Amino acid sequence: MDSDLFFVVGIVIIGFAIPAILGAFTEGRAPRSAAILIMVGGSLIALAVYDRPNTYSFQTVPDAFVRVVGRYIN
Repeated sequence: MDSDLFFVVGIVIIGFAIPAILGAFTEGRAPRSAAILIMVGGSLIALAVYDRPNTYSFQTVPDAFVRVVGRYIN
């Protein structure tokens, strides 16, 4: 299992949830899909942190992105 991949995908999914939340609130409806995206993204991040504790912090997020992109592009 690749915890870097889980971490990066979780962050990207949560990033996609932010516009969904804003769109739901501006249209006056409940942000159900955004809540599901946040739960899935948060679960992936929690799985990555559980798998490799004390590895991820705010300073290591760019390094994780570079490792994942470099691994799957090459």
